[in-house]
Amino acid sequence: MKKFLVLFTGIFIAVFCLAVTGCKAKSENKTQSSEKPEKNIIVGFSQIGAESEWRTCNTENMMQAANEAGIQLIYSNAEQKQENQIKAIRSFIVYQVDVIVFCPIVQDGWDNVLQEAKDANIPVIVVDRKIRTKDNSLYAGYIGTDSLEEGRNAGRFLLKKYKNASGPINIMELYGTIGSSVSEGRNQGFHEIIDKDPRFSVVYTESGDFLRSRGKEIAENICSESPAGTLKVNGKTIHAIYSHNDQMTLGFLEILDNYKIKCGKDITMITIDAEQSAIDELCRGKINCVIECNPKMGTQVMEFVKSLVANKPIPAVTYVPETVFTEYDALDQIAPRGY
Repeated sequence: MKKFLVLFTGIFIAVFCLAVTGCKAKSENKTQSSEKPEKNIIVGFSQIGAESEWRTCNTENMMQAANEAGIQLIYSNAEQKQENQIKAIRSFIVYQVDVIVFCPIVQDGWDNVLQEAKDANIPVIVVDRKIRTKDNSLYAGYIGTDSLEEGRNAGRFLLKKYKNASGPINIMELYGTIGSSVSEGRNQGFHEIIDKDPRFSVVYTESGDFLRSRGKEIAENICSESPAGTLKVNGKTIHAIYSHNDQMTLGFLEILDNYKIKCGKDITMITIDAEQSAIDELCRGKINCVIECNPKMGTQVMEFVKSLVANKPIPAVTYVPETVFTEYDALDQIAPRGY
C-alpha cells in the first residue's frame, strides 16, 4: 500500500509539473505572438537627376543606407525639373509613405506641396540643397552641405595664393543653377572674403547650370574671342576661375586645353565637389584648389527617418563634414573619392 501511494504521488507530481510547464510555454508563446512586428518603413526619395558622378554617388549612398537600415526606398528621378519633383512628392503622399526625402533643384515654390504633405501627416526631410518657405514647420529638417562655408573656403584659398601679388586680380565665376541654395551660398560666401580685398574683382559671371556641357559651351565662346594662349572677357585678362562645381570645371578645362591655355599655372582654378576626376586634375596641376561637397549623407538621413517615424524631432539644420584639397597638400595621400 505504501509503495502504491509513493508511486501515485510521484506520477501526480510529474503530471503536475508537465502541466505547469506546458501552460507556461503556451503563455510565453501567446505573449510572443501578440507582440507587434517592427514597422516596415517606406520612404519616398525625389532626386534632382543623374547629371554627375556626385549626384550618382549621392543617390547610391542613399539607397545603400536605406537597404542597410531595412527601409524601403521609393526613388524618383526629376530629370532637372521642379515640376517633376512636385509630381513625385504628390505621388508619395497618395502612396502614404512614412517620410518624404527630397533634394530641391531650386529654393522657392515648395509651399503648396509641402502643405499637402503636412496635412497628410507625412514629415519631410530636405537634403543637399536648402529651400525657402513661408512656414518652416512644413519640413522637419535639412541635412547637407554648408554652401556658405564652401564659398568662404574658395575665397580664403585665393587670399593665400595671391598674398604676395600686387593686383588687380580678375576673376571669372562659373555660377551653378540660378535659384539654387548652393549657388547662392557659394557666391555669397566667396564674396564675403574677396570683397574685403580691393585687389580682387569678379569681372564676369555666367551660369553653367552645374552641367559639363554648359562649361564647355561657355569656355568655347570665351576662348574663341580671346587672343591666342590667353583668356579675356570684355578686354580684361582672367587670372582666376571660381567654378561652383566640378562638372562645369572639367568641361571648361577640356576647351582650355584645346586652345593651349595653361590652367593651374597662368590661370588659377578653384572648383567644388571633389569628384575623383577633379582630384586627378589637381594632381596634374591643372586645378589649384578642390573644395569637398560631401554626397555621403545616407546613413544620417535614415537615422533621421527612424526618429521621425518614432515621433521624435530631428535637428533643424545638419551639415555634413567636408574638407578642402589644395596644391599645397600632400596630394599622393588623398584617398580615392569613390565618385
